[in-house]
Amino acid sequence: MSNQAFKAMVLRQEEKKTIATVESLQFEELPKEDTLVKIDYSTLNFKDALAVTGRGKIVRTWPLVPGVDFSGTVISTTNEKLNGGQQVVLTGWSVGEMYWGGYSQYQRVRGDWLVPLPKGMSTRQSMMIGTAGFTAMLCIDALESAGVTPASGPICVTGAAGGVGSVAITILVRLGYTVSALTGSDDPAKHAFVKSLGAHEVIDGPSWSGTPRPLEGQKWAAAIDTVGTTVLARVLAEMNYGGVVAACGLAGGADLPTTVMPFILRGVKLLGVDSVMAPTSVRSRAWERLVKDLPIERLEKITGKTIKLEEVMEAAEEMLAGNLRGRILVEVN
Repeated sequence: MSNQAFKAMVLRQEEKKTIATVESLQFEELPKEDTLVKIDYSTLNFKDALAVTGRGKIVRTWPLVPGVDFSGTVISTTNEKLNGGQQVVLTGWSVGEMYWGGYSQYQRVRGDWLVPLPKGMSTRQSMMIGTAGFTAMLCIDALESAGVTPASGPICVTGAAGGVGSVAITILVRLGYTVSALTGSDDPAKHAFVKSLGAHEVIDGPSWSGTPRPLEGQKWAAAIDTVGTTVLARVLAEMNYGGVVAACGLAGGADLPTTVMPFILRGVKLLGVDSVMAPTSVRSRAWERLVKDLPIERLEKITGKTIKLEEVMEAAEEMLAGNLRGRILVEVN
C-alpha cells in the first residue's frame, strides 16, 4: 500500500494567496498519526468554503488537505479503542484547519478524534448529516437542557436554508416543535425548501437587515442562530421572557451589536455551542440521538447535491454567494 497513489485536494499559499489543487499523493506524505482511514465521503461546510477560497483565516498550517469532516473505514490503527474494518466518522478537532482533513481518498488522523458509526447509519448518511447536522443536534440538546420543550412556544432558526438550519428544522419538527425559519434571501426556492422541511412560517432575511432596537416585541421561546451580527441581535431583542438562544455560527459576521437589555430585563439566556472541541462523550451521544431523532428518509431532502473533489472550488464560491441550500456531500472516490 505504501506505493499506492491516491487523490486529495491540497491547499498551498503562494504570495499570500490560497491555491487549491487536486493532486496525487503517496501514503508517506500523510501525517504521522495513529490511524489510517479510507474515506468514503466528506462535506462542504461554510468553514470549508472559506478555507478553499482563501476568503477567511481558517487555514493555520501549510500545505493542508481541507475538509472539516469525513466518514470511512479504518484500514489500520494502533489505537486500542479502534479496530481495522470499523466504520467511523470525524468532525471538528481543528481538522481541515490545523490538521489534514477529509478532501482525500485516504487520511491518517488521531484515533481519539474518531467516533464509531452508530448502528443503523451508513457512511454516506453520516456525511449527509456531517458537521452541520452534528452542530444542529448539539444546539437542540442545549435548548432542551435549558428547559425548552414544544409547549414553551415557537423556535426561530436563522440561516434556515443552510446545513445547520435545515437539519435543525427537520429534527425540531420531528420532536414536535413549531419552527419559524429565517432565510438569508427572498428566493422563493429557498422558502419552498424550508417549508418542505416542516417550518411553520418563513421570514425574509432582507427585512432584518436594519439594526434592531434594544428590545422588540416578544416572539420566540427559543432560537438557534447560525448567522451572528445584527441577526443574532434582533433574535435576542425578540425573545420571550426567559427565552433561550443557542448560537453556533457567524455566517453574517462575528460582531454582536446588542445591549444587555434582553438579558437583564427579560432574563434571556445566550448559550454558545461549540462542535470543534466537544468531548467524545458528547459526540457519541449526539450521533446516537441523530439516528433516533433525524428521520433517515428526510436526509435526501436535506442534501442539496453530491459533488466530486474537482467540483469543490466551484461549489465553495456558490456557497459563499448564498446560492446553495441544504447539505453538500463530497464523494471523494
